[in-house]
Amino acid sequence: MLALEWSRALVSTIPGAVVPALLIGGLGLGLVAWGWSPERLGLGTSKLGWRVIGGFGLAAVLLLPAAARAAAVPLLPGGLMAAAVAVSIGEEIAFRGTLFAALEELGGAPLAVIGTTLAWTAAHALSHPAEFLPAVAAAGLLLAIWRMTFRDLVAPIVAHTIADLAL
Repeated sequence: MLALEWSRALVSTIPGAVVPALLIGGLGLGLVAWGWSPERLGLGTSKLGWRVIGGFGLAAVLLLPAAARAAAVPLLPGGLMAAAVAVSIGEEIAFRGTLFAALEELGGAPLAVIGTTLAWTAAHALSHPAEFLPAVAAAGLLLAIWRMTFRDLVAPIVAHTIADLAL
């Protein structure tokens, strides 16, 4: 997963390659979950409406710092918007879906929360400025705690997608 994220970040530095890199990277990250049951990944359908609402709540928390410093959020161009959605979903499925489930089986929920937070932060080391990495880690920790507490990946997917579209 880290190699895929870092490759995506490096390819994104090539002029005109951002959208394809994000789309292909998101798809590749989503494929990491191949063979895992939706329920084990936190993608079951019970109480789906509440889980989506939870995602909007999580997104509000993730966006509070940005809301405090910006008056208006610019809209992304269509291609970049689709790419942001693809990579958000792929990252959540890979990190807080598959990796979380694997680490939880290996050493329990605390290992899954800490391990996915560290891996997700490391995955963003090449695509984000160093001063932004503590915010990435905080967001990852919040989403991992949600995943652990509610056994849910839908809300983190919704929150991550909204945050990426707004930032």
